[in-house]
Amino acid sequence: MPRRLNLPDSASVATPDSGGKLFAPSAARNAEPLTKALAELIPPQGRALEIASGTGQHIVSYATAFPQIAWQPTEVAEDRIASIAAYLSEAALTNVQAPILLDATAPGWGSNSSPADLILLSNLLHLISQAEAEVLISEAAKALAPGGCLAIYGPFSRDGVLVSDGDVQFDKSLRAQDPEIGYKSDADIQSFGATCGLSPNKAVEMPANNLLLTWRAPT
Repeated sequence: MPRRLNLPDSASVATPDSGGKLFAPSAARNAEPLTKALAELIPPQGRALEIASGTGQHIVSYATAFPQIAWQPTEVAEDRIASIAAYLSEAALTNVQAPILLDATAPGWGSNSSPADLILLSNLLHLISQAEAEVLISEAAKALAPGGCLAIYGPFSRDGVLVSDGDVQFDKSLRAQDPEIGYKSDADIQSFGATCGLSPNKAVEMPANNLLLTWRAPT
């Protein structure tokens, strides 16, 4: 989580930047539309947990836009933890905790996590297996506070159908490296969230054929 792959150029690739930071072009492109979309989901106050925070570019955008929320970034890779810390140090934000190591595909973390009013992750599900994605969602459901929101952004098939030639090629390149990964069906993922006790909302269309899937925990 996420697996160490030789990903194609169109994947979320990060390169070294200044001051120990890593830079991901995809994160730079989608930070603004994601932040705008989150404005519809953010509670008046509370705690947000970001799974697989990547380079740290997203968490800086979120925490700057929503200062009333206490943000907790996480990552599974030490180099990404260092990059997140570097971005946070540069931004000097007071509403973000230090990044912590978390493998969100490992069973058990949800019950041991402080309840979160918002849990979000970006561009991860296509890089892990269906079984790992289901563990992640089931554990996130356990970690949500009553009425909390789970938000998952990334590329999905539409009920098993890939919607563009680019999606077909990207999915094919991922599965060539590992047949267990690749695009997940939006319908399957939303349905699985419902089996975990969450209420799915209508998917939000995002740039580049991506989707934002959201659910609410019972109050």
